[in-house]
Amino acid sequence: MKRHPLIIGLIVLIGLAILFFIATYSATLMRSGGGFLDDRIALIKIEGVILDSTDTIEELRRYKDSSGIKAIILRINSPGGVVVPSQEIYEEVKKIRDGGEKKVVVSMGTVAASGGYYIASASDRIVANPGTLTGSIGVIMELANVEGLFKKIGVESVVIKSGRNKDVGSPFRKMSPEERVILQQLMDDVHDQFIQAVAEGRGLTEAEVRELADGSVFTGRQAQELGLVDDIGNLQDTIRLAADIAGIKGEPRIVESRKRGGVLDLLRDQFLGRMPGLQLAPTGVSLKYLLAF
Repeated sequence: MKRHPLIIGLIVLIGLAILFFIATYSATLMRSGGGFLDDRIALIKIEGVILDSTDTIEELRRYKDSSGIKAIILRINSPGGVVVPSQEIYEEVKKIRDGGEKKVVVSMGTVAASGGYYIASASDRIVANPGTLTGSIGVIMELANVEGLFKKIGVESVVIKSGRNKDVGSPFRKMSPEERVILQQLMDDVHDQFIQAVAEGRGLTEAEVRELADGSVFTGRQAQELGLVDDIGNLQDTIRLAADIAGIKGEPRIVESRKRGGVLDLLRDQFLGRMPGLQLAPTGVSLKYLLAF
């Protein structure tokens, strides 16, 4: 049976068109900018208890160096977490903001408190929902004392140490007044670091921030009135705002490279974030910028 030349020619043309499209698309993907990959907005999600900064910093640096990314949105839905990761992400956001090449805009979800707010304060603009829980500018240390339990079950803790304060915060004995003073001084210093970071990030005086830095939680609307938040709106409002700030015309393309784990990962983070002694220092003490309820 003979094949009609017209049909064969049509098939060949369609095949060539498909090959041309694939080649053009592949070449475009390899470019750092230009074409339809220009004028994008990167979306980075910070969710759950903040235990590590590695992935978020990697994303921030990658998007900072991409010419096609015109703005970065941080979607924060976190009660905070461990002090150092919160500080590390804050510093990376601040570097991008101070560099002036890209704007970083924060969109607050259900909660963006303590370490979550610490990070947000380094951005160019903060958008919160009216009912978002935010603020909680404070530090918390949770220590357990199981001395009474051990006595009941007949277990004795034996500690060998080379320094008088090496086992400060031990769960196996009552804390002395002197040790409480040591830990309070530690807390006060980290609290001052939080206040200084917010003051610098938000353009406020330390005195203004200190008045709000008693650990109190605010709604998004209250936070706006206090100068802790700039605008009220949801994620879509934040996307439109970021596009306007970056000078993007029309509907911006959103890029999101990393997906969070499932429900089990979130539950794990929440559970670990509440455990006394999380990411223990050598002394058994852990400091957290964490919403306490």
